[in-house]
Amino acid sequence: MNLIILGAPGAGKGTQAERIVAKYKLPHISTGDIFRKNIKEGTPVGLKAKSYIDAGKLVPDEVVIELVQGRLAEKDCKKGYLLDGFPRTIAQAEALDKITKIDTVVNLEVDLDKLLKRISARRVCLCGASFSTITYSAADCDKCGGELIQRPDDNEVSVQERLTVYQNQTAPLIDYYKSKGVLKSVDGMSGIDSVASEIAKVLAAK
Repeated sequence: MNLIILGAPGAGKGTQAERIVAKYKLPHISTGDIFRKNIKEGTPVGLKAKSYIDAGKLVPDEVVIELVQGRLAEKDCKKGYLLDGFPRTIAQAEALDKITKIDTVVNLEVDLDKLLKRISARRVCLCGASFSTITYSAADCDKCGGELIQRPDDNEVSVQERLTVYQNQTAPLIDYYKSKGVLKSVDGMSGIDSVASEIAKVLAAK
């Protein structure tokens, strides 16, 4: 089962991806992990990617695609995988189609205005706990007593910029995969367990 999970920043892709890979015993593939692994191992394509990163430039599509293709060729991907954070653009999706066949694209549907408020209200603790000022008013973590802080990229301006990039570059992938008949959308604004249950129903129907 070859899967892709789509969704706006803060839609819960990471949380749901963890549940999917645990339930279906699939490797969880993200471009960030691939970059780090290849750079650490000093592979030719990893060094190529590092040269762009060190120069403060975006890694070109052809390099990203080469990294993804190499990862999908590994033994643990033979029975399927979950791609998270790739493809991000139509050009990447078209290149991916030449490498592999995607069975299902799970799209977490969210209200972007509500999502903006939800992310901006997020506060985190060093112990890993996360809270929302919408439902939790204390300044300290109720698990360890640590101070709650807002991540630098969770402020309203940063979140809006990330959502704008998503709308311009990644959101068109929804129509792309819908036209191929592999897109399955679920309500990403409900609770974590509810979203996971809906995803399970979608994948069981394949």
